[in-house]
Amino acid sequence: MTLQIIKSIDGKAEYVLLPVNIYNVLRGEIEEALKKKYSSEDYVPFNLTDYVDNPVALARINAGITQETLAKRMNVTQAYISKIEAQSKVTAKVLKKVKAAIEGKK
Repeated sequence: MTLQIIKSIDGKAEYVLLPVNIYNVLRGEIEEALKKKYSSEDYVPFNLTDYVDNPVALARINAGITQETLAKRMNVTQAYISKIEAQSKVTAKVLKKVKAAIEGKK
């Protein structure tokens, strides 16, 4: 496992980059520590739905798969997945196909 420490100009450790799987294991502890350190007004936990509006993108991200993986499961191109994730509206038909692909159904 490789951790990368990013230092400030004066040489003090400022940030640590770590593998996502390690972060996921530690996420609960990290959030608890941040809640204790900062007031509820200063600390707001990250919520994906605050940043991602598209239901296809949300479903894919929550399933932990890439656009490429979803495209392969749906037998379409990654560019098509990117295109539907960029749309403000997605049809029920597309959502049904995406759900089936994520769940591994045909």
